[in-house]
Amino acid sequence: MIAIIIVVVVIVLLAIIFGAMYNGLVKLNVRGNEAWSDITVQLKRRADLIPNLISTVQGYAQHESSVFEQVTAARAATVNAASQGPAAAAKAEGDFQGAMKSLFAVAENYPDLKASQNFLDLQAQLTDTEDKIQASRRFYNGVVRDFNTKRKVFPTNIFAGMLGFRTDKEFYEVDEAQTAALQEAPQVKF
Repeated sequence: MIAIIIVVVVIVLLAIIFGAMYNGLVKLNVRGNEAWSDITVQLKRRADLIPNLISTVQGYAQHESSVFEQVTAARAATVNAASQGPAAAAKAEGDFQGAMKSLFAVAENYPDLKASQNFLDLQAQLTDTEDKIQASRRFYNGVVRDFNTKRKVFPTNIFAGMLGFRTDKEFYEVDEAQTAALQEAPQVKF
């Protein structure tokens, strides 16, 4: 009788431990998906602001069409890349930031534009959106770190594959070449 009770207690304890591991992985997976969704929402918000910013700058700098084309192409690439995962989104993000840097360099050459309330408002909204994107990326990477860690530690690592959690989540990282390129001042020639 005591042996049966011990076996039942062990089985119940194992079920509780197994359930806790599974629930922990599911919660982190859902939080990761939510965090990725937050990033895509902020990227969409930024993409929606860009046409207004471009049209405002175009009114002052009509002959800078190549810069506008670069920004427009980079904007389209970031919108499309968000659905392809963190690596593609991070690459498109780096290209977009470079194009935006060129756009703001053009804006620097037009004092009337820099004083335009519409431009200032759009720039403030864009800055706010960039801050939100950075915060979303940090939160996403934190959740990915927690998920990947939980998936790899003992005893969860033994059961994670069986529970359907076979691969790590991908971090949102901008590569070093893009980061270095963003540190350089853009060259705007007339």
